[in-house]
Amino acid sequence: VQLQAFGGGLVQNGGSLRLSCAGSGIIFRINTVGWYRQAPGKQRELVASISSGGVTNYADSAKGRFAISRDSAKSTVYLQMNSLKPEDTAAYYCNLRIEYGFATFNDYWGQGTQVTVSS
Repeated sequence: VQLQAFGGGLVQNGGSLRLSCAGSGIIFRINTVGWYRQAPGKQRELVASISSGGVTNYADSAKGRFAISRDSAKSTVYLQMNSLKPEDTAAYYCNLRIEYGFATFNDYWGQGTQVTVSS
């Protein structure tokens, strides 16, 4: 499973960015894809996720500002980030979780894409 994440960059406080996570194959299309982020010295945290059926889940810090969506035809998941704040600065990673039941799963990660929000 290969994931490619891109779209990060430097943006001013209050600005917007759209991240993209490109996968391939039916495995990508039928499993939940999430965006995580990790700031220096902090643990990696979930930002948002979307199931194969389009059910979304957001961290409290992302609600109302970020929107996750997926284009199954393109095997791509997007994270639209609006009203960015300096505390959103982090490396953002896309994740594909394949669940096998009985609380077993495999996680696959794309390379990080850096988001820096200047104050």
